Amino acid sequence: MDNLVKKVIEGVWSGRTDSLENNKESLRYHQIVELARLDTLDTKGKACVIIGFESDEGVRRNKGQIGAAKAPNELRSELAKLPWNLSSQKYLVDVGTIDCTGNDLEKAQQQLGDVVNQVLTKKMTPIILGGGHETAYGHYLGVRNNIGKAAKLGIINIDAHFDLRPYDEQSSSGTMFREILVQDENSSYLVIGIQRYGITQALFDKADELGVTYICEEDMHGEQQVQVNVAIEQFIQNNDFIMLTLCPDVLNAAFAPGVSASSPFGLSPYIVRTIIRTVTSSEKTKSFDISEVNPLLDENNRTVKLGAYLVNEAIISFLN
Repeated sequence: MDNLVKKVIEGVWSGRTDSLENNKESLRYHQIVELARLDTLDTKGKACVIIGFESDEGVRRNKGQIGAAKAPNELRSELAKLPWNLSSQKYLVDVGTIDCTGNDLEKAQQQLGDVVNQVLTKKMTPIILGGGHETAYGHYLGVRNNIGKAAKLGIINIDAHFDLRPYDEQSSSGTMFREILVQDENSSYLVIGIQRYGITQALFDKADELGVTYICEEDMHGEQQVQVNVAIEQFIQNNDFIMLTLCPDVLNAAFAPGVSASSPFGLSPYIVRTIIRTVTSSEKTKSFDISEVNPLLDENNRTVKLGAYLVNEAIISFLN
């Protein structure tokens, strides 16, 4: 296996089989996913490539509740059961998982960036299963390396938090987007689902200082959703490329209890699904990650299952 990633655990991709004849209209994810090495990826058609990122180090540094490192394989297990309702010319590949060993988060993020870049170079779409939200920085490194320094990169984050904390001492799961905006003058940032009373005023001030566009959760219900869609479309138009990241703590805790920082006032899955569909339907959108699902805090696998359904939405949209 490529030295950047480790193999997927045998048995993760398994589930119900509806047709012994493998009728193409009765297949599920576990029957169509291909396990492959990075160096053997073949651009034979439109494909999404799953990359796992097992890391809790950023969450630990941010003084959050660890456990998200277990999410990649749990998400795979739930995805495996879902029906595959796409044509035979659409592909799903899994190249394995990057493991953040010890405290060396920065090395793991660079490795993730290398893998994302390789996948994009092969004209395939990376689907990254985190890990803490520090996953997003490695995701960013790969996209930026692929598109070049001059391209305008728009980062859309579906999240209850800005993740704009200071990183003077070290980076964490709460610093990535501040790092990016300070270091990369051709990047811009849209956050959707901000919890107005879950964030200090200092971070709202920092968001304003850095030119962040944000939409608060309380402004996203009912007829207000039309304005949200307009804001998303405008942001996409203003950039050359888009990367999309999802932190499930943006969801109402009734639907997603298995996150490090849950909220009773979060968004409904229907709103988040609509946003994912809107963003991934754009040809400018290069990639997607889901981070901060925490199986150790979950109840009856609800958050993992919902996370897998939202990943499925992204994959279907990218491949259609």
